[in-house]
Amino acid sequence: MTNLKDPQTPGNADQGAPGPTAHVGGGNGPQPVAPPSPLHIRLDREDIDVDPANLHDGTLTGRQIRELATPPIAADRDLFEIVPGGSDRKIEDGDTVEIRDHIRFFSAPRNINPGTAGSLTLSLQCSTRGRCQRSVRDAAQ
Repeated sequence: MTNLKDPQTPGNADQGAPGPTAHVGGGNGPQPVAPPSPLHIRLDREDIDVDPANLHDGTLTGRQIRELATPPIAADRDLFEIVPGGSDRKIEDGDTVEIRDHIRFFSAPRNINPGTAGSLTLSLQCSTRGRCQRSVRDAAQ
């Protein structure tokens, strides 16, 4: 006697068992479950699709977010999450971020040195009549 298995029984993939299913109302029986849609994020003017299957509990670390960009965001730049209506949040490499659809990030130079392109000197010159004149000079000259 042959043992025939029901193709609807889980674990019979070799006999054409269907993939994951969910019950849909209306008496139509189980219907295939669509794979989750990718999440759309924006990182430094680049639109990136993130597969939810690649997320660990719906989160990514700062380091993983940096690696999503092409080319990856360098270590000499800080990473920030844009918080609408609030202060932007700085993301360190070890921080975990819950990834939501349409979340936005940007990077900025870690060290900003104002005045490295040249510095200005303000001087005040007064005449014997008491009139003073201000002048601005480029200190590099």
